[in-house]
Amino acid sequence: MLKKFLFISFFVLLATAGMAQSSGQYDYTKEFIWGINKNTNGGLIGGFVMKFSSAISDTQFRTIGFELMNVKHPKEHRRNSVSGNPFIYGKSNYLYAIRAQYGRDFILFKKAPQQGVQINASIAAGPTIGIIAPYFVKLGEGEAVPFGFDPQTVGAGKTPTLYSYQSIAGTGHLFQGLGQSSIKPGVNLKASLTFEMGAFKSNVTGFEIGSMIETYAGGIELMPAESNKSTFLSAFITLFYGHRK
Repeated sequence: MLKKFLFISFFVLLATAGMAQSSGQYDYTKEFIWGINKNTNGGLIGGFVMKFSSAISDTQFRTIGFELMNVKHPKEHRRNSVSGNPFIYGKSNYLYAIRAQYGRDFILFKKAPQQGVQINASIAAGPTIGIIAPYFVKLGEGEAVPFGFDPQTVGAGKTPTLYSYQSIAGTGHLFQGLGQSSIKPGVNLKASLTFEMGAFKSNVTGFEIGSMIETYAGGIELMPAESNKSTFLSAFITLFYGHRK
């Protein structure tokens, strides 16, 4: 309910953003920022973002953004194997989201050139390329294999079961499953507020908070024994730094 409330609230805010007033001429016409994202569908670091902005009026900017995110299932939890190596039990696939976004920034409150905080309301949408890569685990001293149902339990008259917790010694090496990846197209939509600070007119630092909804063409299996879905709703915060002129 909290996520839905935040999502609706941001859209109400954006609907009134065009009425925000600003005195005087704004002193930059282009901006480039990049940042680190934390969201409710990601880990400690959800991913990375960058955005280009260009002025179309004193209080409105056209934006083009790109994001690279690691999307996780809400029931993923890191555990230690009997040998002490960490792994995520029940996880069968990674989901990497590559997003392109086109949108608008609306200036709600403008700061002075070298003091204060500027607040913008933002909305953006665009296509998503979902890269689904298998999650590999090591079984004892053997080679790493994709996690899933134990082949010995798959067949006529048998009830498929996952590899047992005790049989897993750790994870495969980083990016091991990328060579067996598949592509799932999707679309994304986000609404947010940005709080911009900075001591110099040419630099900008700040953070962005908001909500995002993203949907793919068909369900995505992240954990075979859990409920999987094709639509993901998340809340996020992004810390960013950039330049303007």
